[in-house]
Amino acid sequence: MAVEEHISQIRSGLTYQLSDRDPEETQEWLDSFDQLVESQGTERAQFIIRSLLQRAGAKSVGVPMVTTTDYVNTIPVDQEPVFPGDEAIERRYRAYMRWNAAIMVHRGQHPDIGVGGHISTYAGAATLYEVGFNHFFRGQDHPGGGDQIFFQGHASPGMYARAFLEGRLSEQDMDGFRQEKSKQGHALPSYPHPRSMPEFWQFPTVSMGLGPANAIYQAQLNRYLHNRGIKDTSDQHVWAFLGDGEMDEPESRGFLQLAANERLDNLTFVINCNLQRLDGPVRGNGKIMQELEAFFRGAGWNVIKVVWGREWDALLDADDTGALVEVMNQTPDGDYQTYKAESGAFVREHFFGQRPETKELVNHLSDDEIWNLKRGGHDYHKVYAAYKAATEFKGKPTVVLAKTVKGYGLGPHFEARNATHQMKKLTLEDLKGFRDHLRIPITDEQLEADPYLPPYYRPSQDSEEHQYLMDRRAELGGFLPERRPHNETRIALPGQKSYEIAKRGSGKQMAATTMAFVRLLKDLMRDKDFGHRIVPIVPDESRTFGMDSFFPTKKIYNPAGQNYLSVDRDLVLAYKESAS
Repeated sequence: MAVEEHISQIRSGLTYQLSDRDPEETQEWLDSFDQLVESQGTERAQFIIRSLLQRAGAKSVGVPMVTTTDYVNTIPVDQEPVFPGDEAIERRYRAYMRWNAAIMVHRGQHPDIGVGGHISTYAGAATLYEVGFNHFFRGQDHPGGGDQIFFQGHASPGMYARAFLEGRLSEQDMDGFRQEKSKQGHALPSYPHPRSMPEFWQFPTVSMGLGPANAIYQAQLNRYLHNRGIKDTSDQHVWAFLGDGEMDEPESRGFLQLAANERLDNLTFVINCNLQRLDGPVRGNGKIMQELEAFFRGAGWNVIKVVWGREWDALLDADDTGALVEVMNQTPDGDYQTYKAESGAFVREHFFGQRPETKELVNHLSDDEIWNLKRGGHDYHKVYAAYKAATEFKGKPTVVLAKTVKGYGLGPHFEARNATHQMKKLTLEDLKGFRDHLRIPITDEQLEADPYLPPYYRPSQDSEEHQYLMDRRAELGGFLPERRPHNETRIALPGQKSYEIAKRGSGKQMAATTMAFVRLLKDLMRDKDFGHRIVPIVPDESRTFGMDSFFPTKKIYNPAGQNYLSVDRDLVLAYKESAS
């Protein structure tokens, strides 16, 4: 199958498979739509298109489901909110974190240590995390109770680097990365795990598929707690940070319908689409962002793509013929990866040079300016707009697909290279180039003194960057990640009376374990202080084990309630569902 044919199938190809019998009339329709966008904006245009699609369905006009959109940002420029922070300050201390995260892993490669680690994942995902830390992620001191965040495991050096700037970790702690036995008391596990750091990490996430599944069930639990009146979780949000390669694991996709069926709009997935897995492209001949968009949209999720940074806005606006969008649509991920490992001149020739119209679009740009056309996952404005839209969207869970460069800023030996996931060390030349790129105030002499042990960098506590960072976390409810293992809430457990019947046993009558458990459950549910915490969540076979007696009073938990007429409504033990 040709690459172009393969990609058009992924995109559903509304027009690729049909002939245009009247191009002049087609152009008139397109011109009318363009005028609508220019005169009334994209929001009105969206409404008109949705109305037309709905009418087409009512008239039985065979319009296929649009599972994917063009390879551009979901949120139009005119609908982007104003970025509320000081981007210059945030960028400065984000650079410090990126430096410290990479140096922590690099220092662990000293000849007498050599513990490994991952440099490139956080380097590419730093913006995705920092927009969240500075503007969205609420700590546990927030009045709403705080958010739950499932961090991508290979990005853990970045979370340690932030905690180091905040003063929560020392240099000695940072040098204990992956040395849990030899540096006990100052050891940092390579991946998030509460047992290794019981007051830091909330959730383990690294085993493939563990993070997505746990995040969905956490969001479900939050909704359950709220609906049952046990805890007000209405202002808590669950975030899961994942990799595009990780989404190939069956467990990563296997629970998506649960989140959609229960309308878990308190859940956001952020998928770091750097187009690379451990050893090469995720989809060299295809487009993983388009594939994931189709998959999540088909599963009932709201999808937001962040493909291009703001530097592309003017080019896309000038793309009157649609040639640039077509080139974006047809370029496979393998080529996009190659472009980021080459140069601006290479991109001019091999990307923009595919069509005369696109080549003309960038004639006014230098090779350096073309090289600085960023991917959307590195743009504060684009990521902020996506997160804001995700947290405000109602009725569905949201996935943000953010395009990034793996190893971003680490230099030409790392950026977008197939082997970058396994690369742990920086040469002296790499260190100097990385320092210059991030503008870290460290001298050549400091780096040359011992290239295996370049210094960390932490600004003074009275610096503008440190004050801003701390103020943002204070306003959002405290540090993250943070785990509080000692909860002050005490649950009154049932007294011995609730267990009396179960202790008597069944006498001479045989009883299945499941039947005995249901009998015990019935007594526990009668306890006035504890009983309301138990409710049936029924996948199936509740009648088989005698749980149908719970239906009339406790009902079966369903966050949507029961909006249909039950077929067995006349029975005493009729099937009854309820959110509360």
